[in-house]
Amino acid sequence: MANAASGMAVHDDCKLKFMELKAKRTHRFIVYKIEEKQKQVIVEKLGEPAQGYEDFTACLPADECRYAVYDFEYLTEENVPKSRIFFIGWSPDTARVRSKMIYASTKERFKRELDGIQIELQATDPTEMGLDVFKSRAN
Repeated sequence: MANAASGMAVHDDCKLKFMELKAKRTHRFIVYKIEEKQKQVIVEKLGEPAQGYEDFTACLPADECRYAVYDFEYLTEENVPKSRIFFIGWSPDTARVRSKMIYASTKERFKRELDGIQIELQATDPTEMGLDVFKSRAN
């Protein structure tokens, strides 16, 4: 089903891989890309459970928009291990205006397809989604 605002569909694989991350913890992160020619959101990259934050940020292009989901694990002040599923809207200042508009108009509907997102971040540069930001938003 295409998104009325942008005309973008969501590939079934997007939801399937998200469910695997959420339920089975088979992925640390997922990077999604809008394929303009096919008019749909697709999975671009999957992060292995052993991969970390640096691996994740290295997958986000410096001058192109992406959506991403990151399974952030942390310890509470009582040393209890927890995790939060973050949705990141990556829209760098250097991205094309058309691309930013398409990603912005598709984001809410795409996010609704991924049932179980706990925290959302919008980032235009790496400092807006630093590890410290994840930690402060997770608690």
